[in-house]
Parts: sequence; C-alpha cells; structure tokens
Amino acid sequence: MTSHPEKTRVNETEHHNHLHCDGVQEIMPMPVCDDLNTSERALWRAIRNFLEAWITAESDDHGDGTEWWPLGPHGAAASRVPYTSESQLDQIRSECRRLLVENEFAINAQENRISYVVGTGHRYRVVGRTSQSTPENVLRSAQTVLDEFLRENRWHRRQQEIMLRLDRDGEVFLRYFAGDDGLLRVRFVDPEQVRTPSRYATRPEHSFGIATDPHDVETVRGYWVDEKFIEASEIQHRRANVDSHIKRGLPLFYPVRKNLRRAEKLLRNMSVVAGLQSAVALIRKHSGGRSSVERFLADRETQSAAPTFPGGPPSVEHFAPGTILDATAGIEYEFPVAAIDAARYVTLLQAELRAIASRLVMPEFMLTSDASNANYASTLVAEGPAVKMFQRLQQEMIEADREVLERALRTAAEHGRLPGDILEAVAIEAIPPSLCVRDRLREAQADAILFRCGALSREQLALRHGLP
Repeated sequence: MTSHPEKTRVNETEHHNHLHCDGVQEIMPMPVCDDLNTSERALWRAIRNFLEAWITAESDDHGDGTEWWPLGPHGAAASRVPYTSESQLDQIRSECRRLLVENEFAINAQENRISYVVGTGHRYRVVGRTSQSTPENVLRSAQTVLDEFLRENRWHRRQQEIMLRLDRDGEVFLRYFAGDDGLLRVRFVDPEQVRTPSRYATRPEHSFGIATDPHDVETVRGYWVDEKFIEASEIQHRRANVDSHIKRGLPLFYPVRKNLRRAEKLLRNMSVVAGLQSAVALIRKHSGGRSSVERFLADRETQSAAPTFPGGPPSVEHFAPGTILDATAGIEYEFPVAAIDAARYVTLLQAELRAIASRLVMPEFMLTSDASNANYASTLVAEGPAVKMFQRLQQEMIEADREVLERALRTAAEHGRLPGDILEAVAIEAIPPSLCVRDRLREAQADAILFRCGALSREQLALRHGLP
C-alpha cells in the first residue's frame, strides 16, 4: 500500500460520467441534480453503458477509425484501458476469444508462448530454509503433499490453460477448495462470472465484480462470483497488460486484433486470386461467320429465358479447375487477375505479421512458422529480446504458482498433515524449462563451481538438471 492510497484510487464514477470524441461530443452525462433516486441513477448508468458499447462496436466495424476514449478531469485518458464498463470488457474479450478460435496466426503465437513459457512443466521441490534446521522427515512429508497437489490438480496441464486464459482473456481466476483429506483443489472461474450485482452498481468500490477498499483499489476484499460474495483469500486473480490499480486485465491480442484480421484476409485473397488464375486451362476462339453469331445470340436468348433471381442475375461465375472457355469471333475474354502477381503481396503479409510479432516480442518465425530468414541459435540467446520476455513471463508464473503451492501446504497443516509452522521451516523452489540454446558441459562446470563454493545445494543442483 502506498503512503497515499487515495491518490491511486480509480474514480470510476468520474470516468463513466464523461465520454468524449476528440474532446467535443459528450455521451449521456449524468444529470446534475441531487433528487435522483437509486433506481433512476441505475437506469442512467445502464443506458450510458449501452451507448458506450455501441459506439465502440461502431468504431471497430469501420476499419481503423478513431475510437472514443474516456477522458479524465484534466483531458487525459486516465483509465489507461479501452473500456469503461463490464459490457465493453465483455465485447473486447469475446473478440479476442474469436481470434484464438479462427485466426491461424493468433493460434500459432499462443501455442508458441505456452510452449516456451510452460514447456514440459515447471519442477517444484520443497527445501529447508537456510536460517533453520528442518528435520528430514518434515521435508519428505511436505514434498509428498506437494506432489499429491500437483498430481491431483494435473498442474502441468493447468499451467498451460492458465497461460492460455491469461493471454486470451487478460486475466485468470483460480478458486481454492480445501478437502477433508487436507488436499487443496483449485478450479477456474470464468471472467464473465465475476460481475457486480445490480444492487451494488452505483458503488465504485464494487465495480467490475471486485470489492476493494474504498480508499485503496489495490486492497481487494472479495469477488462477486455469480452474485455470490467470495472472500479474497479464496480466489487468486492473475491480471495482465494493465496497471496495478486497474481491476480487470486486458487480452494480449487486443492491440493487434486488426492486424491479425487483415493478415488473414490478405492471405485468403491471395489464395483466391491464385485459384482463379490456375482454374482456366485455355480459351478457344471460334472463327466462324454468320452461323457463329447466330449461335451466340441464341445462347443469350436461352440465358435470358432462364428463371430470374431475387437480386438479379448472379454477377460472379465460378470456374472449376481445368475450365475451358469458348469464345466466338469478335468476343474477347479479359482476366484482370491474370496480370496480378499474388506473390508480390507476400511482402505486405510479412509486414503485418512483423507488426504482430513486435507486439508479442517474438521472433517472426515463431508467428509465421517460416524459419528461412531466422537462425534459431542466434535468436534464442541469453540476451535476446524473446528470451528476456519469456524469462519474465516464467518468473511471473513461478511467483503466482508458488503462492498457490504455499496455500496447499498451509491447507495440509490446518488438517494436521504437516506442522503448523511449515511455511516458516520450508521454502518452495521452482525451475522452469531452459530457453536458451544449451551447452550442457559448460552448465555442468559452472554449477559444479557454485556447488563447491556452497552457493548451490545438492537438492538445487539436482533440480536444475532434472535429476531425482
């Protein structure tokens, strides 16, 4: 908590009351009068939220048009997020979820992030704290509880889903359930389940389904899950891509969602053009006299006598592969697509994909699966941007996972399976998969030096190299 937590408080009421476009137009300002009752204020807020969501949808449907952003009291985008209501957040989340279902580039990027951050799974081991002499039997018991938790909750698979949800939805909710056997179980809570009940809609400290201290938005007291209040100690909330005082996260692909759609459309159009060019095998021209013209006119009359279509005759004719066209004398067929070199647009497609890769801080080949212009050994080096990003994500996951694992040990202690002061006696170490191109000999030599100097214990050394 900061020394002045009230200064970090997000004043949702002020942010929601004024919505401007280029600082000119105002949408549904709250009436300045004190005689509005609670139901009338709730009605005004519902109407305003609907209009805000509609405006955002309209701006998204018109290419790269300017969106309407909430303005603070000093004319700045104080909220720092592109939503001001739960309905707008739902729309953003739905749009990004659709990308991860339909867009092949988004799916590839997401799978690669999971593969590098989670990989084959993080390894966890209970070790004694250096400040205390922990009995060996206590360490074994704690490790047994930890292994049971990892196995019961299928933690490697759950780690992958955590990464998926965090990127796709911008946040992850994990709820704790303590069993009578002293084993902790965790389950996901979908973001759309966390919503503010209508009776608390006018209270900013309950906005976005999260109840916080009225003077400090970072002090969470609980969550509204399906309109039921759950204590903050029973849920872990992981957020991404927002500041610490923003209650809800933002999906990873939101800034590049239009790039992903353009890349998909460009690839589709390139394929269609190439398909048309290859469909027509040849054009036969018939050099006949009057008879050829009469046959052509007869064919036209036959076509005009055909059943009419509601919207008029079709303007597009589809050609099957190997189509042969017949043209009479005096009639010429022109194919504009024949002069188009679809390969030229590959450069444009690559430019779009590079923009997406820049947002994800990933090498281009991780997004396109084209390694012809990349060297794996030179890309995944210790000081490379991608390695730094993945290491940062791994550390964030380890810190959040360690909080869950410590809760598992605490639950076992509450049920008598472990000593009550177990967390004071032991610590949990985690080793993520290696990201850099490895030189096992040099790693072993460096670790041997650290071991001899006492900087690494035998258990830590085994954990780093995946040994039992």
